[in-house]
Amino acid sequence: MKLHEPTVLLDIAPAPAGTSGPAANVTLPDHHRVEQFLYEHTLAPWGEKIADERFDDVDRIRRHVEISLNALIDRANFQQAEYLSRQIEGQTVQGLDGLIAQAEQHLDELNNRLESRKRELELERHSAISDITHLGRVWIAPHPERTNPQIAPMARDDEIERTAVEVARRHEEERGWIVESVESENRGFDLISRRPHPEDPKTFIEVKGRAGVGVVALSENEYRTAERLKGDFWLYAVFNCAGTPELHIIQNPARLGWQPVMPVEHYQISPNHILLLSGDTR
Repeated sequence: MKLHEPTVLLDIAPAPAGTSGPAANVTLPDHHRVEQFLYEHTLAPWGEKIADERFDDVDRIRRHVEISLNALIDRANFQQAEYLSRQIEGQTVQGLDGLIAQAEQHLDELNNRLESRKRELELERHSAISDITHLGRVWIAPHPERTNPQIAPMARDDEIERTAVEVARRHEEERGWIVESVESENRGFDLISRRPHPEDPKTFIEVKGRAGVGVVALSENEYRTAERLKGDFWLYAVFNCAGTPELHIIQNPARLGWQPVMPVEHYQISPNHILLLSGDTR
């Protein structure tokens, strides 16, 4: 078993009615094993991270509460001491007994507020993973038309993709940018690149590799991400990955004339568009 972002389902086309499911000899893991795997590999580490963050937040709030309420308590103590001092000295102040009683009540309320808030914050330090809710499961099979000439270019070649990503990464690093790979997270792009300063804006790069010069296809998720990010989204198309790779860069590729290929919910464009417009280099 391994983890995937749920966005991977955006790139899957529903199978035609009547398509057979898993073969009889295929045994899927039961949901208890899946939940255990999910808990050990995702939820437990995530819970520890959240617990650490919550501990720091609660500790900061606790210090602020103690400073604020202790300041009010000190002021109330001073006011009460002043009234008691007048009473001891025998000063005749109209309503002094009532003022003393009010001061005592106010002081008790402040102390109770402090203790109550500290108890609440102590409880807020603790967190736990709740019950896991099973939403559904999907059986993903190879596309029945994967050998169709229109669809075949969209099949992933891991070696070609590795070459293309390496070319794109090297290009970014040679110009002094810091590159972070998010290929496994299915965000709709492969790389995040930015200048060395952490507050500099980021750019989002989708890398497409082809063994020669061929059609470039974006998944539904990648295409919608390009539409959303516009000028912050860059397409790095690397042709001839099987020989001498050639990098072609296009900013905001959503503006191009992509053609939807409905059988697999992809969008494709001819290599001529890439070669013509890759003068928008960085």
